Amino acid sequence: MLKVRDLTLHYGGSQILYDISMEAEAGKVTCVMGTNGVGKTSLLKALSGTHQRTSGEIEFFGETIGKVPAHVLAHKGVGYVPQGRMIFPLLTVKENMETAYACLPRSEHHIPDEIYELFPILKEFLGRRGGDLSGGQQQQLAIARAMLTKPKLLLLDEPTEGIQPNIIQQIGRVIEYLRDKGDMAIILVEQYFDFAYELADSFVVLRRGSVLKSGDRSGLTRDELLAATSV
Repeated sequence: MLKVRDLTLHYGGSQILYDISMEAEAGKVTCVMGTNGVGKTSLLKALSGTHQRTSGEIEFFGETIGKVPAHVLAHKGVGYVPQGRMIFPLLTVKENMETAYACLPRSEHHIPDEIYELFPILKEFLGRRGGDLSGGQQQQLAIARAMLTKPKLLLLDEPTEGIQPNIIQQIGRVIEYLRDKGDMAIILVEQYFDFAYELADSFVVLRRGSVLKSGDRSGLTRDELLAATSV
């Protein structure tokens, strides 16, 4: 579904990513791991179009994607849940979810029951402002908003960061559910090792902006991954 070849990224005069190559398949979770500051978030920004790559190729469903902005990639089926969640604090939960309608034809401007089945708290809090939600509730809202765009590729950046354990478990179940549907590729950036290890079908470990190790779970042991993701 997604193929990345030799992707590089600069912020101003500083190079952040060096020749990143990776793939993501439908029905699988690809986990990007590494310590703080190795380029994980920058990689997701490049894949989502939030920050334009300097060079390299991105192929999505066999189509080579040029350097296009985030809203174009969203229309093509790339959903992005950024670190920090980026909820609109003054909009209600319902209004936050409705911002996803920009990617959908008018006939699909509704919130399906599936969203409320996966995130029951959102139905209860439809009229509450996004800024009044807890961190865990905001994370659920951010994932729900991305799901409403019906993505073929879902990018999740640190979904467990600052979240209470019971909601971490719920988010894990949602990721499993989306993976098992089989029609979506998921790229997960995550520092919570056990959470990532349990969910991932394949791994990409970054160090200093480059791929240190990559492969599926059968080719990488838990100890290898722990060593590669340690300082």
